[in-house]
Amino acid sequence: MSDDTSVILRPAREDDLPLLERFLFDPEAASPFQWFGWRDPDRFRRRFAENGLLGPDDGQLVVDASDAGAPLGFVSWHRLGTGPTSYCWSMGIALAPEARGRGIGTRAQHLLVRYLFAHTPVQRIQADTDLENIAEQRALEKAGFTREGVMRAAVFRDGRWRDCVLYSVLRDDPLPG
Repeated sequence: MSDDTSVILRPAREDDLPLLERFLFDPEAASPFQWFGWRDPDRFRRRFAENGLLGPDDGQLVVDASDAGAPLGFVSWHRLGTGPTSYCWSMGIALAPEARGRGIGTRAQHLLVRYLFAHTPVQRIQADTDLENIAEQRALEKAGFTREGVMRAAVFRDGRWRDCVLYSVLRDDPLPG
């Protein structure tokens, strides 16, 4: 990412939906770690019509940058129960191929952590990624996450069960700049 690129998160607009849908229709756009086969092609449009992709138990924000000219992807989160009366957020990211490898994902995930801690009372935010997705592991660590361990055979993708690495950040953990 160049020094003059400013990454922001913003609510989705209707004209962002084709990018979000691209991740459902295009295996190359989804990346080998995010492609889980063909999925409901209208799910983003239904959720957008219902709540603008911002619900009480989950949400999605668009990743944008000053030099992009178009949205670059999105970050998402959903409520994950951790006990009878407690929960944390589980978050993720999907970036268009042209946005990868530029530090945009690290910055977007950092911004989402700050946003969720500022606007919700959760104590913990977690993320997981494929054991082979070294770039995402580095991005999470740079965004302030701590590696907690490997979840064996956690995700079924491309004909076999895959191990994932679990990361978390707590409200009181020091976050980078």
